[in-house]
Amino acid sequence: MSEIKNSTHHRVAIIGSGPAGFTAALYTGRANLNPVIFEGMQPGGQLTITTEVENYPGHENGIQGPVLMDLMRKQAQRFGAESVYKEVTEVDFSKHPFTIKTYDSVHTADAVIVATGASAKLLNIESESKYMGYGVSACATCDGFFFKGLKIMVVGGGDTAMEEANYLTKFASEVTVVHRRGEFRASKIMLLRAQKNHKIRFMTNKVVKEVLGKEEDGRKTMTGVILQDTVDNSCQKIDVDGLFMAIGHKPNTDLFKGVLDMDETGYLKVKEGSTYTNIPGVFAAGDVADKVYRQAITAAGSGCMAAIDVERWLEHQS
Repeated sequence: MSEIKNSTHHRVAIIGSGPAGFTAALYTGRANLNPVIFEGMQPGGQLTITTEVENYPGHENGIQGPVLMDLMRKQAQRFGAESVYKEVTEVDFSKHPFTIKTYDSVHTADAVIVATGASAKLLNIESESKYMGYGVSACATCDGFFFKGLKIMVVGGGDTAMEEANYLTKFASEVTVVHRRGEFRASKIMLLRAQKNHKIRFMTNKVVKEVLGKEEDGRKTMTGVILQDTVDNSCQKIDVDGLFMAIGHKPNTDLFKGVLDMDETGYLKVKEGSTYTNIPGVFAAGDVADKVYRQAITAAGSGCMAAIDVERWLEHQS
């Protein structure tokens, strides 16, 4: 680790932003706990790569994800929350106060709320990495604009896949949803919306075996994929200009392995009916501990819970 430039103590440190982190910051800020938010590599969390948010209460006509997150951030800052746009690289929860390190600073805190969320899963094949950013993407709202009039494939079978497929039809001439199973796990309303879209077609019992492309004048361009049938293992080549991953998320908990209790898939464990982790003074909120609901509103709700748990816990320490 590089030389530490400064050391700062906080009553409450929130690792991660998004609805959980910002709501926790809002509540702890209003409780005069002067929270610091380490916003990390993706300030604002997953909603910054989400288009129209239609199901967050209080926004009758919907709101853009990045706009909602910016409003939440400003509201928390109004009550004294401080945003630090750095990634936490190391934590020490073995002694009190807790220690939180970034690449160039060290901080201590009396209490910590972990709200690091989850990240998009990828196929983890070599050709996917090769063409990432050259046709392969995990963010429709970031990259959809670049595929005007082109053919796109979306991998996945849940609500995210249906939402991204619908969104991409704003730009693409055709969107193909590929799913490894015969049935989709998406909610009925999201699946029906996609099925009614004349630009969307479906291919089931298929997986992406390889991403195809070419390189001319030093620039890589994706040209298609090879799909493998999950029933008879046959393969076929499909010409597409873009491939978007929508196959779920992985909780961002690598930083806490061996430190905080987590389940077999990496979601943090909390005590029932609370946000308490196995370490007193460390709390978890949002998608980092929620593998069931994973909604903006539930993340915000758990951020509120964590803030109240922190405030009460700190009161008992004095």
